[in-house]
This record gives sequence, C-alpha cells and structure tokens, in this order.
Amino acid sequence: MAVIEARGLGKSYAGKPAVTDLSFDVHPGSVTGFLGPNGAGKSTTMRLMLGLDRGAGSTTFDGLPFTSLHHPMRHVGSLLEAKPFHPTRKARNHLRMLAAAHDISTKRVDEVLEQLGLTAVTKKKPKTFSLGMSQRLGLAAALLGDPHTLILDEPANGLDPQGIQWIRQLLQSFAASGRSVFVSSHLLSEMALMADQLVVVGRGRLLASGPVGDFIRTSRHNSVVVRSPQATELADALREKGATVEALEPGMVSVSGLEPSAVGDLAFDRGIRIHELAPRVATLEEAFLEATETSQEYQAVVAAQDPLGRSAEDPGGDSPGAEDPGGGGLGGTDSTTGGRS
Repeated sequence: MAVIEARGLGKSYAGKPAVTDLSFDVHPGSVTGFLGPNGAGKSTTMRLMLGLDRGAGSTTFDGLPFTSLHHPMRHVGSLLEAKPFHPTRKARNHLRMLAAAHDISTKRVDEVLEQLGLTAVTKKKPKTFSLGMSQRLGLAAALLGDPHTLILDEPANGLDPQGIQWIRQLLQSFAASGRSVFVSSHLLSEMALMADQLVVVGRGRLLASGPVGDFIRTSRHNSVVVRSPQATELADALREKGATVEALEPGMVSVSGLEPSAVGDLAFDRGIRIHELAPRVATLEEAFLEATETSQEYQAVVAAQDPLGRSAEDPGGDSPGAEDPGGGGLGGTDSTTGGRS
C-alpha cells in the first residue's frame, strides 16, 4: 500500500507564493485531514501532488510520481473539482469512458454506481444533478480503479447530514483496509470525527503535521474546570504554581497550565474542598483557529454594535451631517463598486 511523500512543494502565481517549501507524509491505514484557511494553498498543493500544476518539489506514491504510474486510476483516485464531467454525458457512460482508458471492466462501473447510491440515475445527464449528487459521481470516478490512495478536495460539499456521515464511514472503511486517504475539508467538526492524522497549512506553509490528538493538545483552550466552595483560595494557590486561572461563575474556575492530577494534589495539600474537577479538552475548531490566527489570507472586520444595532464607530447612527460615502445610510450601496467592497 502506498506511502505518499511530498517534498519541497512550491508554486507562485504572478510572483505571489501560493505554496512554499511544503513537505509531509501520508501513511496507509489512516485518514489524513488537510486543513487551512481559504487561500492557504490546499487546492494548489493537491494539484502539484498529481502533476496538474508545474511547480517546485515532488510527490511520490510508493516511490513513483503520479505521472509515472501505469493506469494511474488503479493507483490513485482523486476528486478535485465539484463537477469533473461533461454535463450531457450520462452518468454510466462517463464512468465507462474512464474505465476504457484504464482497462477497467464494465462490471466495476456498475459496482461503484451501486456503492455510491447512483443506480437510479445511471442514464441521467449530470447537468441535472444537485451538487451532492455531482459529488457522488465524482467519488465514483475516484473509486473506479479500486485504488490504494484517495486524494479528495472538499468531498462533502453539497451533501446532507446523512451523506456526510456516509462519506465519513466510506473513507474510514477505505483507510481501515490499509489504504491511504488525504482529504481536505472546512467542516472541522466532521474532520474531528473522521481524521486520524492532520496536515495544517497557512499561507502555503506547513503549520503542523501529526496525530489529531497531538495537535489539539497544543491548544491554549485545554483546561481543567474546578468547582469548590473555596474557589478564591484555590485560585491564589494555583497562581502561585504558575497556572492561569479564570473565574467562570461563583465557585467555579477554569485552570490552564496544570494537569488535572496536579490541581487535585494541590487542593488536597492545602486542605481545599473540591466538589468537581474535570478536564476540558479543546475542540479541533479551537485548536485550528488558534494555530492559523496569524495565517489567514482574507480576514473580515466585524464592528462592535450596541443593542440598537449601531456600530461602535458610529455612535450617532445616521444622524444629519454624518459622512455617508455610499449615499444610502444603513443598507446603502457604493455605486462605484456595485454594492461590493
């Protein structure tokens, strides 16, 4: 089964780096999630891996680049676009065409159509498909050659909750058979359930690589929640040990910087009663946002508002004489940009 080795991947557009010296491994038997903010270079990285874009570095699948593989669909299945098919070629014919080019039997075409829940639309044209159904057809093409590796860019786009659960189970089963899955997604809660390993990028550079649990443990949001009738005394004692303590409510604090056992031992040594002590593990979303907070390509600025809906920068609302370059007050548009800024 294939080990993916990406080394020194790099790509620039109009002199602006999209991916810079990116290296990582993807091992068989695991689902490796590929995370990063918009504009982080995820799609470009996948195209470089498959030889679809020219750039620096190399990617090998068990020692061979994708372009050197004989019948590559039998080795690596990929889905990089939402609708990678001709809109008027019927679903089954689309797969038959791909199968013929890679010496794959028609029997296998019918197998993946059934596996992906597409038997009812085999004779329909994809131009009539919803985004979710289009994703299923793209996945059918990726699985057609019964490959040892899958490379998927946002495969859950357009799927309903049942479809998202289905694809999670599909990819986990694929990996459990000893094969490799490299998948990107913005659905962090789903990635937390699906992935074993992570590759996290920001502005085209590697930020983290390794097991999901190790990545989450680096977050500042990991803490210990303690409830005690002597919370103030406990907080003082914890700060003496270098811990960060935050009051959550009367009699309850959040402690960072010490393990739960250390908090409990300290309370015992000081004779402080504890009514509750529980670790609070950060979510993947919290760890991801923390790791990428300085690596976002596009950041929106949200102005604070008072209860009346007025921004902090405009306490007077749309009072007479207020500067209004859009000419429309609240809800006005900028005629020079067609309403976009």
